[in-house]
Amino acid sequence: MTMKNRWSKNTLIFGGTIIWGLLLISCIGVNRAVLAPPKIPGAHYVGTKECAQCHTDQTDHFATASHARLNLADPKVGETGCEACHGPGSVHVAAGGGKGSIVNPGKSPEACFACHLDKKAQFSLPNTHQVLNGKMSCADCHEVHKGNAIAGTGVDLEGQNATCTKCHTEQKGPFVYEHGAMREGCVACHNPHGSINAKMLVARDANLCLRCHLEASTPGSSGEINANAIRHTTENHNSRLMQGTCWSAGCHEQPHGSNVSFHFRN
Repeated sequence: MTMKNRWSKNTLIFGGTIIWGLLLISCIGVNRAVLAPPKIPGAHYVGTKECAQCHTDQTDHFATASHARLNLADPKVGETGCEACHGPGSVHVAAGGGKGSIVNPGKSPEACFACHLDKKAQFSLPNTHQVLNGKMSCADCHEVHKGNAIAGTGVDLEGQNATCTKCHTEQKGPFVYEHGAMREGCVACHNPHGSINAKMLVARDANLCLRCHLEASTPGSSGEINANAIRHTTENHNSRLMQGTCWSAGCHEQPHGSNVSFHFRN
């Protein structure tokens, strides 16, 4: 019997199924992200128990944190927890917690970028939150030591918008007439890490609004845009948009909501 005949179609299918099953089992079994931790000259790992001697506020609830799933790339080190992001802690411990002896992601985002490379690229775009210049940190928006790193996910009682409205209080409301997009979340219109568009919008000018407010024109119509205004006016919105965006053409200048107009006007 030739090798070609021995490797029948059924054999290949069966063998492929086994390999795929093993890969799937291995993926399910590995429930921790693996990364290369930051390095500190002359320092070695001491373990989370040593960190907990002083930093109980950070370690008491760390088991519930999204970042608790992190692990170090070197199995000889074991599960060091805190040091996966802050670097080996022996120098920090010897210095009695002295500044500069440990990596502080609150001062520099580089520790976060070790995993979140896509966010590093977004922060390099023209319009971003001021993280790279040190005026903000990732921890201003993300809870790193307990619960979900992204607010409003899982069983969180607070919505994702609460992260944004801590600073953007004017957009919080409540409004008598609320833009439905607010219920979808700020990220429906904004990329909080960075965008090529002004105000960190996910699309430029009226194209942003048209992702939701677009209606096929009916026979005999002038092709008005459906911005909840077609029912109330015969004005051709296409000509109005030539004068600017939906919110800058003197119409919908309060895109988050309004207390006086369901057209979201002042």
